[in-house]
Amino acid sequence: MSKTELLVQRIRQMIASDGHGHNDKLPPEREMCTRLDVTRNQLRGALALLEARGLIWRHVGRGTFVGERPVLNLEDVSYLRDQVTPQHVASVRLAIEPELARLAAMHGTPTDLEEIRTCAARCCEAPDWRSYEAWDNKLHFAIARAAKNKLFLYYFETLNVVRRAMVWGQPRKTLKPEENYSSFLEHNQIVEAIEANNRDVAAQCMRQHLHSVYERILPSMDEAPLDKT
Repeated sequence: MSKTELLVQRIRQMIASDGHGHNDKLPPEREMCTRLDVTRNQLRGALALLEARGLIWRHVGRGTFVGERPVLNLEDVSYLRDQVTPQHVASVRLAIEPELARLAAMHGTPTDLEEIRTCAARCCEAPDWRSYEAWDNKLHFAIARAAKNKLFLYYFETLNVVRRAMVWGQPRKTLKPEENYSSFLEHNQIVEAIEANNRDVAAQCMRQHLHSVYERILPSMDEAPLDKT
């Protein structure tokens, strides 16, 4: 493995250990050079390789971000955030994400499956809620990427940015998820179905997982209950 590839692996490990999710901003180049003990040119060579692989994107004057470069109009996202309710977000997730899980079971590569498994495992190991939420977000995004459908990925990404921009007000009574937290089992069921190429079960497990999540978050909402058909 070349020195650049080794540095690429170290940067990926840094991103994972810091719990960065999709579109999260990475530290400045100067700070990364110090942490990784490399020169600016060495770092930029590795970042260029990561960007070519769709694992990060860079914007002059703004910084370096995790994931593929978004094709979103951020003004539209801000507008949507102010126009929709959490119930709207839940309904759209229930329409999109089960199908993404189905497609991931059909088209996911071994690399996709490894990333999905890793994200699910890191959710269980999270030391606090912030880390859990970051890895949970990465898990759902990894499933969306594994679906291999750019248009679906665009809609998922738009939905995800709107969702993360909203204030949900979910109270946390513990420092981190408890060992028997229901989402752990639900994540594992989704992962197992995708790995087994069982598209219908993958979609069903994702739908059940989202219902479980939103039954905890939305019971006090004024709008009509979620459709469970």
